[in-house]
Order: sequence, then structure tokens, then C-alpha cells
Amino acid sequence: MISGPVSPEDAHRGAVQAIWTFPSIVASAFMLAWGAEAAQFYVSQGLALALLAWLQVMPEFAVEAVIAWHQDVPLMTANFTGALRLLTGLGWPMIWLVAALSRRRRGEKGFVHQIELDEEHAAQVVGLIPPLIFWAWIIYKGTLGLFDSGVLIVMYAGFLTMVNRIPPKSHEEITDVATVARAVIRLDRPRRWLAIALLFAVGGAALCLVAHPFLISMIGLATVLGVSQFVFVQWVAPFLSELPEFITTAYWSRSRGKAGMALMNMASSNINQWTMLAAMLPIVYSISIGRPSDVPMAEHRTELILTLLQGTLGMILLANLNFQAHEAVGLFVLFFAQFLVPHWREEVAIIYGVWLAIEVASALWRPGRLRAFTVFPRLWNLSARKRQK
Repeated sequence: MISGPVSPEDAHRGAVQAIWTFPSIVASAFMLAWGAEAAQFYVSQGLALALLAWLQVMPEFAVEAVIAWHQDVPLMTANFTGALRLLTGLGWPMIWLVAALSRRRRGEKGFVHQIELDEEHAAQVVGLIPPLIFWAWIIYKGTLGLFDSGVLIVMYAGFLTMVNRIPPKSHEEITDVATVARAVIRLDRPRRWLAIALLFAVGGAALCLVAHPFLISMIGLATVLGVSQFVFVQWVAPFLSELPEFITTAYWSRSRGKAGMALMNMASSNINQWTMLAAMLPIVYSISIGRPSDVPMAEHRTELILTLLQGTLGMILLANLNFQAHEAVGLFVLFFAQFLVPHWREEVAIIYGVWLAIEVASALWRPGRLRAFTVFPRLWNLSARKRQK
């Protein structure tokens, strides 16, 4: 799909497909967003967002699977790390900016107000810890193997079990959802579940069917515009494959009180990619080679360490259950610096590390800095008591 040169004829033919693939991606993203908005009142919001994240990252899975099949480890690492850094470095700041501009458009005060997270969002913050710790070990040993795939899959299953224990949203908040989702919620029980299932099924099926021609059309556009293959894989492909999620989260960020849900949508995708996407790589790689094989990653430690530090910093920044203006600006500036000056990888990694150390150390005089880790046990116990009744 993305390996090998593209002829001018194929590039132009692919570029023309953007006329229908781009609107199709947008439509499927909205359908999935409405389905998740309605579903959060009947299952936990975390579980609804985890399902949504699965469907949204299908294009990213498709890109990575093709690269892994061609055993191109440098491009595999470039796309994997590029997608993760994009979510935190561009996606999270975009959510804050859209929410801030929407507040101003509604005439509300406080353009630089922070995004407040609900206590139930502590589950996504805590859920990032196990894969990040395990990835530190993977980076240290320099390989990603089938055993690692098994561990990462178990971690993701544990995350789903964890978010499923959290109670659904209160129906008092129904007025906050979009018109389509609100209409679905007001249906009687059988038709409501059918409508939610159809939104997920039709939106997900459309996304899966359109993902390949959409990426082909974007590759065609990139070729016509003269974008190199490596730049495309490292920077352009991740944005395109994550586009459904950017559309969904931008849509939610415009609504009053939904920016936190948008952030958790991206956090769920972070968890999905650190676990299930990574677990897929050695499986496809081994099948392509014809025997169990580890993906060699020792030569790409700098890229991986940079990505791991950014992901860990992002998790700590959300650990006080809010996301502030200076945090959004800082994440974006460091992300953009890597784009402008690619050889600044080591310097940016050091800045991430220093910032992370300062945030963790500040918990000594900022009691709320790691609030998610005190809220989560209480949330877990409360959900256990509610299920027993």
C-alpha cells in the first residue's frame, strides 16, 4: 500500500479518489461519535470510548500491517512512533484550542481555562501505566517479540475489564449530548440498542471499507505534491490514519462539557496503540518471514525513547484530572520542533525527561498533582459496591 514508487498515472488516479473518500471518512467519524455518545449512558463511558478507539484506529492498523508484512522495520517504527506522538503532541493541544475557541464563541469568560476531567477518567490515566512500563523494558532489550505481543494483549484485556466496571453516565446529563444521540437515547429499549448498534456497525464498516482507498488517495496527493515517502510515513500517514479520531474529538470539543470526553477518546487510542497495535507487529512480521521472529528495534531506541517520554509526560499531566493551557502549548511546541528540525530528537527527549521529572517531583508540594491515583481506588471500590447491590 505504501511501499515502492508510485507512477504518475497511479498518483493522479489515487488523488482523484479523495473527492469521495474524504467525505466518507468524515461521515463515518460522526456516526461513531453519535454511537459513543449514546452508548455511554448504558455502558461505562470508558468502555464506549475504548470501542470507539478500536474502530477509529483501523486505518492506522492497516498501514502498520502492510509495513510489517514488507518487513520494513525503519518505516514500521517511524509510523508507530509518529502516530503516538501525533495524538499527544497535536491531538491534545487541538482539543484544548477548539474548546477554548468554542467558549469564546459562546461568550463565556476564561479563554485559557483548563479542561476539567471527570473522576471516572482516572481509569484511562491509570490504564496507560502498565503498557508504558512494559515498553521501557522492550526498548531496553531492543526487540519486540511474540511473547511481548501476548503480554500487551493481556494488558489491553485488563484495561477493558477495568473500564467496564465503571458505572454508566447519569441520564440527567442527556441534554448535553448531540441531537442525533439524544434522539437515539429517547427511543424505547429494543429500538435504542438497535440504533446504537447500527451507528457503530455502519460507521465502523464504512470506515474499514473506505480506509484503504482513502489512504491510497492521500498517497496519490502526497506524490503529486512531491512529498517524500519517509516524510509521508513519519508525519503525513499518521495524521491521515488518525483523521477519524481528530474529527470526532474536534466535534466533541466544540460542545460544552465534552472536551474531557474528547481527551479520553485520544487517551483510549494511546492505550490501544501502545498495546494492540504494537502486539500486531511481531505477529504480522513473523507470518511474513515464515517463522517466529522478533522485530529488531535496537537501532531505533532514540525514536522510541522520545515517544515513551512524551507518552509518560502526557499521562502525568492528566493525573491531576485537568489539562491546562500551558501544558497544551508545551506539548505542541515540542511536537512542532521535531517536525521543523528532525535532528533535535535527543534534545527534545531530554526536555521531555526534565519536564516529566519536575511534574513528578512537584507532587511533594502539589497534593493534587497525582490525584488520579488516589481517585481510581475509590472509583474501583464504589463500582464494586454498586455491582453487588
